[in-house]
Amino acid sequence: MDRHITVPLKREDALSLRAGDYVYLTGTIYTARDAAHKRMAEALEAGNPLPIALENNVIYYMGPSPAREGRPIGSAGPTTASRMDKYAPALLDLGLKGMIGKGKRSQAVKEAIVRNGAVYFAAVGGAGALLSRSIQAAEAIAYEDLGTEAIRRLEIKDFPVIVVLDSQGNDLYQSAVAQYREE
Repeated sequence: MDRHITVPLKREDALSLRAGDYVYLTGTIYTARDAAHKRMAEALEAGNPLPIALENNVIYYMGPSPAREGRPIGSAGPTTASRMDKYAPALLDLGLKGMIGKGKRSQAVKEAIVRNGAVYFAAVGGAGALLSRSIQAAEAIAYEDLGTEAIRRLEIKDFPVIVVLDSQGNDLYQSAVAQYREE
């Protein structure tokens, strides 16, 4: 089922999504990869505030390439989500509502998604140039010394993703394999 959803995510939207849904996101999301997640974990451990509010927000695991003239961002493809798995449950427990990446997630992340009524989306790997067309604006807002791994605020319009893990515990990577074997 195709869905058009505004981000930040409303709780009811996150709860209504099902593994396999095609979704077009419009609004504001944030980028963060390994180094930014490590810094956020260190900030939390030290009792310091995070540079972004997590409540209902979506983090895209992406490190952009430099923008070409006239564009807000260069290629903007997803990175492997499992590298953030050690950080994701704590962020979900703090109100993060969605993540975008590629690849499978750990059992701890799956449990945190269900516990918090969140969702994990996949963006198509290798399609970074195409995905960047949905990004209307990009601005580094934290950890700028990390270069491409700085946290960025992205304004997106009809950004295409697929629900892989939903709030009910459904996993598209498992159900798609099972369906393929049945056919």
